[in-house]
Amino acid sequence: MNGGGPSGFNNAPITRTFVIASSLFTILFGIQARSNKLLLGLSYQDIFKNFQLWKLVASVFAFSSTPELMFGIYLLYYFRVFERQIGSNKYSVFILFSVIVSLLLEVVALGLLKDPSLNSLTSGPYGLIFSSFVPFFLDIPVSTRFRVFSLSFSDKSFIYLAGLQLLLSSWKRSMLPGLCGIIAGSLYRLNIFCIRRMKFPEFIASFFSRLSWPSIRSSSPSAPSRNILGNVRPYAVHQVEGNYQAPLSATEEPSEDSIATLISMGFDRNSARQALVHARNDVNVATNILLESQSH
Repeated sequence: MNGGGPSGFNNAPITRTFVIASSLFTILFGIQARSNKLLLGLSYQDIFKNFQLWKLVASVFAFSSTPELMFGIYLLYYFRVFERQIGSNKYSVFILFSVIVSLLLEVVALGLLKDPSLNSLTSGPYGLIFSSFVPFFLDIPVSTRFRVFSLSFSDKSFIYLAGLQLLLSSWKRSMLPGLCGIIAGSLYRLNIFCIRRMKFPEFIASFFSRLSWPSIRSSSPSAPSRNILGNVRPYAVHQVEGNYQAPLSATEEPSEDSIATLISMGFDRNSARQALVHARNDVNVATNILLESQSH
């Protein structure tokens, strides 16, 4: 797995903002919780009796412990590939839907179960993280397989192991938020209320792109905003190349960052390279070539 294409938060401003916010909230709420001897996370008492609504905000962003923060940030960073695939606007809708639905499911579960052992659900963006495992499982192809002591693994195995570690980090306290996140991701996948077609007004989505958070810049062009995955036959590129500019000269090769961006979307390396050659290293045009070739 190439870790979601080019390194850093290039073409992923929403993910960058969410990761920074999650880190800051973990520190701030962690300090407040220690000074006031409070326990981060949702509980039946907090929501239905004490009406501590601030814990709803804390549970969306702040992790309960440093190990959970490390695994959570790693997964959020990896899943930036989905923002690059569908675009920052639709990814913002995905985040909002995942967070709200998973949070509602957690509150309903606490109200119905009233389990004394669930004195407090663990805190953190479990809804968003485990919602992202749904498209990760269904859309991201396996690119490498290997064996260790007769056990078969793939490049996706490390992401699953990190998710499993986070899911079981606090046993039932973390399993319930994780399962609620998977349900939220499945509902988004099923496109209930046509949620996958919804967009925010452009001025809201572009606000995060203008935030001057420090990040590693990459020279790769903007990633396309289409979420269509799959391997394309190499010869299919030639069927649509006539609609685009003349290809690069034989001495010019497409940049590795551009190839990596297309591979992260599920296209095989050879098809990605050929499309970039005929698109003069323009990722958007190359994506159109690959998508059009799928329809032939």
